[in-house]
Amino acid sequence: MKAALALAVTFALAAPALAQQRIPVGHLMDNSGATSDVGVPYGQGVADTLAWVNQTRNGIAGRQMNVLGFDYGYQAPRAVSQYQAWTGRERVVAIQGWGTADTEALVRFVNRDRIPFISGSYSAALTDAGGKSGRQGVEASPYNFFFGPSYSDALRGMLRWAADDWKARGGQGRPKYVHMGGNHPYPNSPKEAGEAMARELGFEVLPAIQFALTPGDYTAQCLTLKQQGANYAYLGNTAGSNISVLRACQTAGVQVQFMGNVWGMDENAMKAAGSAANGVVFPVRTQVVTGQDAPGMETIRAISRISDPSGTAYRPVHYLAGACAAMLMVEAMDTAAANGGQVTGERIQKGFYERANWVPKGFEGVCTPSTFTAEDHRGTMRVAIYRAVVNGDTSQGSVAELMRAGTMRLEPVTTVELERKRELLGW
Repeated sequence: MKAALALAVTFALAAPALAQQRIPVGHLMDNSGATSDVGVPYGQGVADTLAWVNQTRNGIAGRQMNVLGFDYGYQAPRAVSQYQAWTGRERVVAIQGWGTADTEALVRFVNRDRIPFISGSYSAALTDAGGKSGRQGVEASPYNFFFGPSYSDALRGMLRWAADDWKARGGQGRPKYVHMGGNHPYPNSPKEAGEAMARELGFEVLPAIQFALTPGDYTAQCLTLKQQGANYAYLGNTAGSNISVLRACQTAGVQVQFMGNVWGMDENAMKAAGSAANGVVFPVRTQVVTGQDAPGMETIRAISRISDPSGTAYRPVHYLAGACAAMLMVEAMDTAAANGGQVTGERIQKGFYERANWVPKGFEGVCTPSTFTAEDHRGTMRVAIYRAVVNGDTSQGSVAELMRAGTMRLEPVTTVELERKRELLGW
């Protein structure tokens, strides 16, 4: 009897201590490397959201998250090294990740360790959760998730739009399409899928044009575009180097419809590029952008005040996407913790499969609905296309001021709903 009572007292004393144990979560970000132009706002969206969950919801089932941020400078070896430190020392249960090269390099690690990895890479190779596609170089990725359409599906959606746009413009003959970007896993990820789709839609596919992930003088690439007579060009890099291309092509008098990838254009890039960005189309992951209204925007504004107490900062498209990606992980963790459950990687992974057309609570109208299954991690087949509109001088005033004045705006173009074709899984 005394032994049983002593054991009960021990458990009673231990319970509050267990409740206070923080849940370790990794946050891999690029704040200083080649993709930091878009990595900073996305990473801020993730960081603010996780801090907001800790402050307003007391973390996960009463346990605070211990968010371990690391700026790896877009260097894949540093990401792998940090992953090993996190799993060996801190024993993280989930990771908010970033780039394509590092995310793909870590697939086998996260599978082995059973750690959900929610990336800023939308490589289609990460969507074949069950490993059933049989595609060369694509392996099972049951622990990899991301918010939004894959790079390949986003490009397929834009090419569908481009084919219709060509007809609407009264274009004669076959439109010419070209893929542009660095020779790197990220811009190369959708290259073959896009070129195959372009041929299927009747485009003439031109030889790809390379330009580095960093800003530079890309006059030569623009002159090649002009010489080839390209009508539609996909920009596979992040906005930083795309700005250089847009400016050089404007100077060279290139008449082409640029299509940015999801990281290829945003409000900051519109200000930096000025009129050269006018007309660029690109996919947006969320259902609204800053300045548009939805019930969940009140939550976004509350999250934004974590790092901007004044509430005046303009939050670009990547910040909103980072918030949505973070909340998918948080709600999967909530599911793992339900009814006293342990918050383990395996249980978090299963939490991603508990909901269909999943919009995190409080983010209605902001986060595009996601559906993940044990075989298919294409969270959405919906591609929302926006156009960058710049109709004045962007050199004066902040992004917020320019957007308020209407000097810059993001204009919804169309939304393409792609078929969930099994043969395109992982590609």
